[in-house]
Amino acid sequence: MFQKILVANRGEIAVRIIRACRELNIKTVAVYSTADEDALHMQLADEAVCIGPPKASDSYLNIHNILSAAVLTGAEAIHPGFGFLSENSLFAAMCEEVNVTFIGPDKQIIEQMGNKSNAREMMIKAGVPVIPGSSSSITTLDELHANVKDIGLPVIIKAVAGGGGKGMRMVFEADELEERFLQAQSESKAAFSDDRMYVEKIIKPAKHIEVQILADHYGHVVHLGERDCSLQRNHQKIVEEAPSSSLSEETRKRICESAVRAAEGVGYKNAGTIEFLVDEQNDFYFMEMNTRIQVEHPITEMITHIDIVKEQIAIAAGEQLSFTQSDVEMAGHAIECRINAENPGFNFAPSPGEISYLNMASGGLGLRVDTAMFAGGIIPPHYDSMIAKIITHGNTREEAISKMKRALGETVIEGVQTNLEFQMDLLSHPAFVTGDYTTDTLSETIILDWLEDRRDLE
Repeated sequence: MFQKILVANRGEIAVRIIRACRELNIKTVAVYSTADEDALHMQLADEAVCIGPPKASDSYLNIHNILSAAVLTGAEAIHPGFGFLSENSLFAAMCEEVNVTFIGPDKQIIEQMGNKSNAREMMIKAGVPVIPGSSSSITTLDELHANVKDIGLPVIIKAVAGGGGKGMRMVFEADELEERFLQAQSESKAAFSDDRMYVEKIIKPAKHIEVQILADHYGHVVHLGERDCSLQRNHQKIVEEAPSSSLSEETRKRICESAVRAAEGVGYKNAGTIEFLVDEQNDFYFMEMNTRIQVEHPITEMITHIDIVKEQIAIAAGEQLSFTQSDVEMAGHAIECRINAENPGFNFAPSPGEISYLNMASGGLGLRVDTAMFAGGIIPPHYDSMIAKIITHGNTREEAISKMKRALGETVIEGVQTNLEFQMDLLSHPAFVTGDYTTDTLSETIILDWLEDRRDLE
């Protein structure tokens, strides 16, 4: 096992990893930008190294500075968390060059699965259903028109190197096609330095279902069940739950088996997530593979009692999985609400600033809060606006919802705008209560209803 790990991230995921390391008796090194000089993750770690100014490209995306910090402090491994460099194959390769273990899959897998067009081809070979789409990357309008003619509208244009909703545009009408392609291509070029695109048929209405997998270096692959991540805005998830309340047992079995087959087919190692779209007929299609820990991993931990971060570390250290698929038991239901510094009444505009008062819900069976915030802490304008993740677990979905409402009601955050009230109202919306929601429901129904209710109150 490792003696010292550098955490190449910030915020609640950095705190989460540091705590897991502490429980494993592993020393930690935090890295921080000058905007995070008083951040909790650097206070909790055994050592902390400043890696640059606030701008992410000069700090949390600065490979040279992060690797220098690892070498200077004697860290044997780096955990990248999510976002930033977590799916950067160059970073994984350079870790290997300086003899530091990258806690994640091999650089080749990151590169292969990060290329969305290539990932589709690998899934087809593995016998995993894929969404009808272009068979290779697209860079010109002629290629675009040829592919759309075969696929048919509506389509979604995606960046080959994309992620986080960047470089994506939906097209429903033929006269929108070229403009939206060029917009997505330009955005992809700016975000990923890559203008290769591909197109897929839009599956609507659909559920966004993802399956958590773990794979060691000895050929063992297991799944930890699925999560429903359909409640999202601009491809950014807001509420997640596990298991999905809408899947039949037969579909659940098939989709989880497909996720394992996908991981086995690409020779995957470490923790990963296979994402699918599920249509009204319960047919599912591979969408993408995330080669990292997910923001919403705690709900899977709540229903399986398996610490995914600790498993990541153990796998990277060369240990075998300590359990088999038959050992994995999924019990109850878990929900996660992302609490962000943003104003839902103004198109969810970010609300950076100082947290003048903070009381996070605590206590009670089945409640977990992942946060790096404290009273006097700063939400910088340079990074994600997440304040905390509140996670609840109950024997039933209804119990998990009741616990979440209680937890949200106890949470008080002052100094910045938050989405707390919106989250509370979302939990009572008929579409959520019944579980009858899709990837369109949040934007097309829940948000509009919420804004209308606010106007009526005024």
